[in-house]
Amino acid sequence: MLVCTNSRPPGHPRGSCGENGSNTIFEKLSMGIEQKGLFGKVMVANTGCLGPCGVGPVVVVYPDGVWYQKVQPEDVDEILDKHITQGQKVDRLEVPEELWG
Repeated sequence: MLVCTNSRPPGHPRGSCGENGSNTIFEKLSMGIEQKGLFGKVMVANTGCLGPCGVGPVVVVYPDGVWYQKVQPEDVDEILDKHITQGQKVDRLEVPEELWG
């Protein structure tokens, strides 16, 4: 799993995942992986900008190629339980294809 933790100055026209709390998402994912015994099945890494800054925090699950947008701390357990454990996407958080237009 990749979590964009890029930060730009407040008020930057593109915004940034870091400004929107992605460091908290990274920490919660790391703790959740450990608490749920998923270490070895999945790992999490922070990254620089992944592109869709306006819908951050962005989390990408690979090798599935699923991009999640506007991820909040309360979404972390759902991503780990539903996507990582059960293999089902969390549809409500998916970045829409139109964004990539």
